[in-house]
This record gives sequence, C-alpha cells and structure tokens, in this order.
Amino acid sequence: MAFGFKLRDILHPRKQVLAEIGVKAGSQVLDYGCGPGGYVLPMVKLIGKNGTLYALDINPMAIEMVKSLAAKHKLSNVRTILSGCDTGLKPGSIDVVLLYDILHHLKNDTQILKELHRVLKPQGILSVNDHHMEENQIISQIIQGRLFKLKIVGKKTTNFNKVDKKK
Repeated sequence: MAFGFKLRDILHPRKQVLAEIGVKAGSQVLDYGCGPGGYVLPMVKLIGKNGTLYALDINPMAIEMVKSLAAKHKLSNVRTILSGCDTGLKPGSIDVVLLYDILHHLKNDTQILKELHRVLKPQGILSVNDHHMEENQIISQIIQGRLFKLKIVGKKTTNFNKVDKKK
C-alpha cells in the first residue's frame, strides 16, 4: 500500500494539490486521514517553522510512518493523532483541514464533519480531494449538513469555508 502512495506522489506531486489552497506560513493545518504522510513534507514547506501540521489517522501503522518521516527530516512542527474521529484539538484552532482521498471511506461523515467544523477557525478552509468520487458528490456530501459552503472548485481540490452557525 505504501508503494502505491509513493507512486501516486511521483506521478501527481502533492505540492500541485496544495497550491490550490493558498496556505500561508504560520498556518495550523490538520491532515485528516493522513495515511503514510504524502502531504507532510510539501505542507511543512508551506507553513514554515511557525506553523503546525497535525497528522491524524485511524491506522497506527500510518501514524508510525508519519512519526518516522518527521524524525528523519527533523520536523518539530508535525504532531500525530491516532483517532477515528475526535481530534483532541481546541475549538477554532485550525486554519486548514485536508480531507484528501478519504471522504469515500468515511462511514460516519456527519460526526467527522461536525468535528472538523468545530476545530476550524471562523474563516477556516476545508479542502477536499477524492479521486473516487465525482465533484458533485463531494459538494453534496460536504454541504448537506450546512456546516460548510462551497468556496471554490479547483483543478485538484474542492474547497469549502466554515459556515458560522450563529447566523
């Protein structure tokens, strides 16, 4: 499986996907369903030393791979979270959530989207990429709970803004 991810990253560089989000230096980013960490290195370059990347996955082996990658590259701003839903992060603490190649797997997407909404800052971005789904399926699944609204459809990602529930 890890070989498949490495091949994907060579054929479709992750930095091309991330370029559509507009991540700034110092950003707090959650990679939800991080897998073996294909987005870790390109994201850390974007957020710089003052940003933090939280890599969450339900698979302990994936978390160990991310930890190993962070140690190998001496990345002190990568934190791992072993979980299937709860991030353990403070409300309104995250600038960007990556939901890449995972949406089609989610069995409890309502609960997970509520958690992602909770941790995103008011102007936070939920960035979705899932080659297993059609664009209209992605949009429908994300906006149905009225927690997110469509921001922009890019070539590689579909990005959403957090909806302020007070309005």
